[in-house]
Amino acid sequence: MPALDTQRVNEQIRLTPVRVVDQEGNMLGVIPTSDAQRLAREAGLDLVEVAPQERPPVCRIMDYGKFKYEQKVRKKKNEKQPHHTQLKEIRLRPKTGTHDIEFKVKRARDFLGKRDKVKVNILFRGRENAHHERGREILQEIIQTLDDVAKVEKAPSMESGRMMSMVLAPR
Repeated sequence: MPALDTQRVNEQIRLTPVRVVDQEGNMLGVIPTSDAQRLAREAGLDLVEVAPQERPPVCRIMDYGKFKYEQKVRKKKNEKQPHHTQLKEIRLRPKTGTHDIEFKVKRARDFLGKRDKVKVNILFRGRENAHHERGREILQEIIQTLDDVAKVEKAPSMESGRMMSMVLAPR
């Protein structure tokens, strides 16, 4: 189909005769343009030139406004891109303060709102390794805080000896 602004409609069609297709898709044959326009008016529709490069040009009897709307909707649908989920990471330490944890949870909520997954890591260094229970408590608090927007995809667990992590996915 030609672009929307290059299509001739009704009285804009000057060439005669034209090959006409009715609203059901039946070929009416090659008829004078004035007769084709009269048929379209009687049906309460428009005569639209759909193949101007052909000889004689092909015209179709249709509702032009509805046709333009459907083309616009189809074009818009094709432009939409699916969201590619990313894995965002938030890092904490067992000694991280409550305000800092709240701030990181707020960022996690933003990521989850944008349909991304969030991996929360707690890194243990030196003597902090003796307090893995503190890391697990922090992760449980985060799970409870984000319960309304996230579900636990991977439960809190120790990875590589120095890091405890979990993965949250959007609900």
